Amino acid sequence: MSTFKAPKGTYDLLPPDSAKFLAVREAIAAPLRNSGYGYIETPGFENVELFARGVGESTDIVTKEMYVFETKGGDRLALRPETTAPVLRAVLEANLHKAGNLPVKVWYSGSQYRYERPQKGRYRHFSQVGAEAIGAEDPALDAELIILADQSYRALGLQNFRILLNSLGDQECRPVYRTALQDFLRGLDLDEETLRRAEINPLRVLDDKRPDVQKQLTGAPLLRDYLCDACKAYHEEVRELITAAGVVFEDDPKLVRGLDYYTRTTFEFVHDGLGSQSAVGGGGRYDGLSEMIGGPSLPSVGWALGVDRTVLALEAEGIELDIPSATSVYAVPLGEEARRILFAKVTELRKNGVAADFSYGGKGLKAAMKAANRSGARYALVLGERDLADGVVQLKDMESGEQSAIGVNEIVAELESRLG
Repeated sequence: MSTFKAPKGTYDLLPPDSAKFLAVREAIAAPLRNSGYGYIETPGFENVELFARGVGESTDIVTKEMYVFETKGGDRLALRPETTAPVLRAVLEANLHKAGNLPVKVWYSGSQYRYERPQKGRYRHFSQVGAEAIGAEDPALDAELIILADQSYRALGLQNFRILLNSLGDQECRPVYRTALQDFLRGLDLDEETLRRAEINPLRVLDDKRPDVQKQLTGAPLLRDYLCDACKAYHEEVRELITAAGVVFEDDPKLVRGLDYYTRTTFEFVHDGLGSQSAVGGGGRYDGLSEMIGGPSLPSVGWALGVDRTVLALEAEGIELDIPSATSVYAVPLGEEARRILFAKVTELRKNGVAADFSYGGKGLKAAMKAANRSGARYALVLGERDLADGVVQLKDMESGEQSAIGVNEIVAELESRLG
């Protein structure tokens, strides 16, 4: 019988590599926890309509990439392709926006699912850490989120990433621009599907990566030339606040992002070491999303950073994260009586917060010491027949190779003081 394999376009996270992914999640989450963001978790699937309305009928995500299925009860559900719409749905459903403390600030960590052509850095199942600030229109909030994302990347040691920034205007000025862009696009030599997209959401065409389309887009009208005074002032304040915080960014007038719900501030984190999949994360303001999914007006802003892409960025820069060893003490019993005594000591060490492991399966000394080495433990405890008679355990420093006999009852205190 052939063994099962992970589905196409997915991957398994296994130790020791998985420690790197956990460290990245932690580094992204730490500044958020420190800035008033509480943790939120939503289901891995939602009603299809939530994404169709929220993300946008014409987006690739909804038309091509969503995993949609029907339940036995006849509900049409979709695995979540992104988490902003679900987070907003959860906040509205629990009435958090009515608790009087706006913005509602939350962060999440979890998997998203998109049926895409798999390639390096682009999978059908991928992990993101994201943050959303819901219910306040304030340039300082947009700036806060950009600064926090920048901070988490710097904390990981990343240097070669760039922040691209743009404004997409609001319901006042965007329709005027949209019309001008549509007029321009109608005059180009585009295939039928692209022309259809231009009618539904012309901004998406600017995001088309095909060289023949990009070449024709030279000279396309730019949104920034159409911004109303309120949007211009708002964008200027975001730029001033992040500049004052020492965050370096580039103005990118063509940046649109692939979701229909963005308004005003939009940004992307790109890393040039990742080839064609250069975006490691991004986000922006989505002031109209709440109404799109049936809620009240709740201006909001957020971002999501890809954990997989961030790990690839670290590898591209040759950055080794300083991940502490999972095991500090490794116990090697020789014989039945030694097993009983050392297992009790390992249990006690663990209760006292010392990371300890045990040589299972009755291995001989040589194999057990190899396992102790592989575990990365700083100390090995070896208990043999002769030690038992003397009431001691051999404590071996795995770094220096020094070995000393310690009384069985002193072991826990001795290791605690050595490991600080």
